[in-house]
Amino acid sequence: MNPADPVRFALIGAGGIAQAHAQALDASPHCELVAVVDTDPHAAQTLADRSGAAAYTDHRRMLAGVGCDAAIVCTPPVSHPALCLDLFAAGRHVLCEKPLAIDAASARRMLQAAEAAGVVFTMASKFRYVADIRRARALAAQGLIGEVLMFENHFTYPIDMRARWNADPAVSGGGVLIDNGTHSVDLIHYYLGPLTELHVIENKRFQDLPVEDTVTLIVRNEAGVVGRIDLSWSLNLERRGFVNVIGSEGVIVVGWQGSAWYRHSDGQWTRFGNGYDKHRAFLAQLENFASAIRGEQALRITPDDALASVEVIERAYRALRHRRWEPVRYRRYHDPRPLRQGQPQVA
Repeated sequence: MNPADPVRFALIGAGGIAQAHAQALDASPHCELVAVVDTDPHAAQTLADRSGAAAYTDHRRMLAGVGCDAAIVCTPPVSHPALCLDLFAAGRHVLCEKPLAIDAASARRMLQAAEAAGVVFTMASKFRYVADIRRARALAAQGLIGEVLMFENHFTYPIDMRARWNADPAVSGGGVLIDNGTHSVDLIHYYLGPLTELHVIENKRFQDLPVEDTVTLIVRNEAGVVGRIDLSWSLNLERRGFVNVIGSEGVIVVGWQGSAWYRHSDGQWTRFGNGYDKHRAFLAQLENFASAIRGEQALRITPDDALASVEVIERAYRALRHRRWEPVRYRRYHDPRPLRQGQPQVA
């Protein structure tokens, strides 16, 4: 494609998360929404009309009827492998919503198919594109709070899930652990690196669901640092931040409305950011993906990152079923292609 031309996108799925991707596409000078696909024709047409895009109820008809360079897959997880394989076969680059798949074997097949097709493929992981998340990691690495001893992440907020597909295991692959937990696992990898073992504790189910609505995931990395993740659709844990990096000399907190660090030697909080900005995160994610297609940047979420998130969640469900600590064993996926200016990249 001509580097001066916008990357033409199709949205597969027109639900809630697709609205956020559509806003990012509208805001980007480097991307253009040309098609929306949804099995609900009204939903597809409504979202398409916002940008003057074409509406379809079948992705195959979209591929035959409109010229697009890439697609963003926003459908329920169980549908991701088949959709992505069709898109790869048609030569389309794909940004797939999390989780990449509900099992590691499917995720690996998707990555291998994308490599064989020579297309860019990555998993959506919006929190990695939050400026405060990245700065907190850099501050910790610089030794601001001494030696890092613990990492905490909390995604907990009461929401009625009884009528939502996220709580249907046949569609979602599980409950809050695979849904919100995929974000958490990607974050903990970003901060702590490879994990060695994990354990999951499920709380009493408050909602009448066939899946878990509240869990605590405990992990340990290769250096022995412990991470704790609290996930719930039923509880609201009133914590200062949704990410806490705890060190021997202080703590770094990333919050929804602002971020700060505290050092014992200072005895006071120092603000360093404005917290979570959803619009900026989605736009930064889109721009990174479009730049990777042009060969200008490496993907921030690598194939190894995407696969590891699925592998760890799969192991976490095993730990939950057997009520014991489980070792984490990675089967790494590496794409050997070097970064070449002007060529699609999966770095």
